[in-house]
Amino acid sequence: MSEKIVISPTSRQEGHAELVMDVDDEGIVTKGRYFSITPVRGLEKIVTGKVPETAPVIVQRICGVCPIPHTLASVEAIDDSLGIEIPKAARQLRELTLAAHTVNSHAIHHFLIAADFVPENLMATAINSVSEIRKTVQYVVDMVAGEGIHPSDVRIGGMASNISELARKRLYARTKALIPKVDAHIDLIVGLVADKDLPAGLGVTNAPTLATHHTYGDRTKFDLDRFTEIMPETWYDDPEVGKRACSTIPLYDGRNVEVGPRARAAVFGGYSGEGVVAQHVARAMEMKTNMSKIVDILGELDTSAPVMADYDVTGTNKLGIGAIEGPRGMDVHMAQIADGKTQFYSCLVPTTWNIPTMGPATEGFHHEFGPHVIRAYDPCLSCATHVIVVDDDDRSVLKNEMVRI
Repeated sequence: MSEKIVISPTSRQEGHAELVMDVDDEGIVTKGRYFSITPVRGLEKIVTGKVPETAPVIVQRICGVCPIPHTLASVEAIDDSLGIEIPKAARQLRELTLAAHTVNSHAIHHFLIAADFVPENLMATAINSVSEIRKTVQYVVDMVAGEGIHPSDVRIGGMASNISELARKRLYARTKALIPKVDAHIDLIVGLVADKDLPAGLGVTNAPTLATHHTYGDRTKFDLDRFTEIMPETWYDDPEVGKRACSTIPLYDGRNVEVGPRARAAVFGGYSGEGVVAQHVARAMEMKTNMSKIVDILGELDTSAPVMADYDVTGTNKLGIGAIEGPRGMDVHMAQIADGKTQFYSCLVPTTWNIPTMGPATEGFHHEFGPHVIRAYDPCLSCATHVIVVDDDDRSVLKNEMVRI
C-alpha cells in the first residue's frame, strides 16, 4: 500500500519548502516532490520604471544569504543592456567579491549540515573552523565591495573605487594565511561525509547539468532561447502540490536541470561524481578553488588602475543578461533599459533551477534519507519565489493562495 510522507517545512536550509514523498510498503520513495512555500517575491516589479541604478540596490535585498550574486547579476545585466565594457581591475574586484562570498556561503552550509555528519567530539572543531573562515572572507567582501551583506560599491559600469595598496597587501597576507585552515576544514568535512556511509547512488538523477563558468559567470554561455518557464500546476502530478507551490518551473531544452557546485565541476572540470556525497565533495573542493582565486587576484591587482567605465544611461532597449555562478548555482538577471529607465526586469535564481530536480533525487531510497538529499543541494528559497496570478485586464489577483504559508 502506498503511503504519503510529508516534511513541512524542510529543515536546516534557507527559506521554507515542503517535501512530499510517496513511499511503498518498505518505506522506499516511489515519487518525490519538492516545492517552495515561501511567499511571493515581487522585487522585479518594484524596480520597473525607475532609474537603472535602483535595481542593484533593491534586488540585492531578494535574499540575505545571497546578496552578492544578486548584486553582481544585476549590474552585469544592466552593463549588457547599456553596452558597457568594464575595466579589467573592476572585473577583478567583482570576481574577488564573489569568490570570497562563495567561500563564506559554503562554510555556512557546513554549519547547517554539521548535525548530519559531525560527531560530538569534533563539533567544536568544525564550528570554530566555519567561524574563522567566515570572519576572514567576509572581511574581504567588506573591504572590496563596501559592505559584507549589501555591497554598496558594486556599481553599473564597474566599481565605485579601487582598493588601496595597503588594503591589497593586508588582504593578501590574511587570506593566504587562511588557506591551511580552509584545507584542514575541507579534509575534515569530506572525511566525515565519507564516514557516514550513505547508500551508493543516493541522490543521483538523470537531470543534465547547467553552468556558465567554473567560478564567476559568463552570459555568453546562457542561451535564452533554450530557456522556458512553466507554472507549477503543469509540472507536478499532484494537483494539491501544484496549487500550493510558490515558484515557477524553469526548464532548459525542455528539461529540469541541476545547477551548483557539482554541475560546475562536471561542466568545467570533468567531475564524474554523482549524488549526495558528490554534492558535498564538489562544494568543499570549490572552497579551495575560490581561496586560490582570491589570493591570485590580490597578488596581481593593480590598485592604481581605473575601475569605472564611461557610459550613457539612456539605453537602447536591448535585453541585457547577467549570469553569475552563485554558491547554489547559476543566477540569471535580465534587464531592459530605455529612456533612462528600467523597462523590464526578471530573475532566474539558483534554487529555482534545482527545485524540480531535488524531489526526484529522493526516489529509490528510504524516505529517511530524503532530508539528506535536499540539504546536499543547499537550497535557498528566500529568492526562489515569484509567482502571483493576476487578471491581465483589471490586474485583480486570481490566486492569492500562493502567497500564504
